[in-house]
Amino acid sequence: VDDARYPNIGDRMSDKGVSWAWYSGGWDDAEAGHPGPLFQYHHQPFNYFADYAKGRPGRAHLQDETDFLNAAAIGNLPTVSFVKPYGAENEHPGYASASTGSDHLVDLLEAVTSGPEADDTLVVVTYDEFGGQWDHVPPPGKGSPTKGAYDAFGPGTRIPALVLSSRMRRSGVDHTSYDTTSIIRTLERSLHLAPVGIRDTKIADLRKAVKKGKG
Repeated sequence: VDDARYPNIGDRMSDKGVSWAWYSGGWDDAEAGHPGPLFQYHHQPFNYFADYAKGRPGRAHLQDETDFLNAAAIGNLPTVSFVKPYGAENEHPGYASASTGSDHLVDLLEAVTSGPEADDTLVVVTYDEFGGQWDHVPPPGKGSPTKGAYDAFGPGTRIPALVLSSRMRRSGVDHTSYDTTSIIRTLERSLHLAPVGIRDTKIADLRKAVKKGKG
């Protein structure tokens, strides 16, 4: 994909000098030519942009999940980290298990919360799919009673999202309409980045959810 024509959030952060990395389970093995049986190339979005091809400077942003764990342990995380677990740990039905995935998620969260940067780190946990075909809340759309941004690509049925931080003192449920581009919008607002598209200018960022956790 041509980054100049279709810029992504990684490009925006790099242009601003913001440190970031995409950490993927099994990445090093795949780069070495022997990917694990459940390594999923189509789950590596930056890999499809020209600026992150092999031999390009952007390739350094694509790293193995073990690098994330090591960086968290010593307090050397970049400003923004994306973490994509290996296929066996993504809780997908058919080839993974919920218990293995949830245990792995706990390990990732504990790596952050037990590290020296815990108090300065906000974690957003979300998924790319949902748990079934039925949802009692209709998605935003033309004629829908649910307010929120939408376009030709959705949103569709709801997916889980957790917003976590050591500075949050209470739990709660935020009823603001969000979608996955709310994460991008949060980065754009907090890091003063130009938007990557139109949808991320219309959706709410995660400020209300963070405030709810702080009390």
